[in-house]
Amino acid sequence: MLNIFRVAADLSHLASIFILLHTVRKTGQIDGISLKTQVLYVIVFCTRYLDLLTFHWTSFYNTLLKLVFICSSVYVVMLMERCKVTNAVAYRDMLIRDTFQIKYLLGASAVLALFFHYKFTVLELCWSFSMWLESIAILPQLFMLSRSHKTQTLTTHYIFSLGLYRALYIPNWIWRYTFEGRKLDKWSVITGVIQTLLYSDFFYIYYKKVLRGKGFELPT
Repeated sequence: MLNIFRVAADLSHLASIFILLHTVRKTGQIDGISLKTQVLYVIVFCTRYLDLLTFHWTSFYNTLLKLVFICSSVYVVMLMERCKVTNAVAYRDMLIRDTFQIKYLLGASAVLALFFHYKFTVLELCWSFSMWLESIAILPQLFMLSRSHKTQTLTTHYIFSLGLYRALYIPNWIWRYTFEGRKLDKWSVITGVIQTLLYSDFFYIYYKKVLRGKGFELPT
C-alpha cells in the first residue's frame, strides 16, 4: 500500500536519477560525480531485485520502479565510461579525485549480510547485502566532494535528492507501522538511519550554501 511518504521518497529518488542523467548526457560533464558510487548503486540494485527473476512480483508500480532503478544505474555508468573517449580530460580528472577504496565497503557489506539477515538463502543474503551496501554507497561521492571542496550545482542537487529519498523512508516506515499494522523491517530501518546520518552534514551545508544562495563549498 502506498502512502504520501513512500510516493514522495520514490519521486525524490527518480528526481536524483533524472538530474544525474541530464548532467552527464546533455552536458557531457562528469565533474564532481563519483564513478565508484555509481558502480556501487548498480551492484545494490542488481543484488536487491533478484526476485524479478523469480517472477514473484508485488505490483506493477513496484516492478516498474525496480526495472527503472536497475536500467538507469547501468546507463549512468555506461555514459560515464563513454566519457573516456568523448571527454578524456574530464574522465582522467574524475579518476584522480575518485580514489575511495570501495573494496572495503563491499567487504564490510558482505560480512554484515552474513551476520544480519532473515533467512540464509541466496535471495535473502543478496537483499541484506544490498541494504548494507546502499547505506554506505554514497561515501565515495562525499569523499570526492571533500577533496574538491567545490562542485557543480547540479551535482549537489543530485546528492540532496538522493539523501531526501532515504530520509523520507523513515516516516514511511512509521506510517506503515502505525496505520497499516505492518511489522518494522529492522534491517531496513537501521541501514536507512545510517544512510540518512551520512547525509546529515551535507543537508546542512546544502541548506546554508545553496538554498540560501551563498554558493556550495565544502569545508576542508
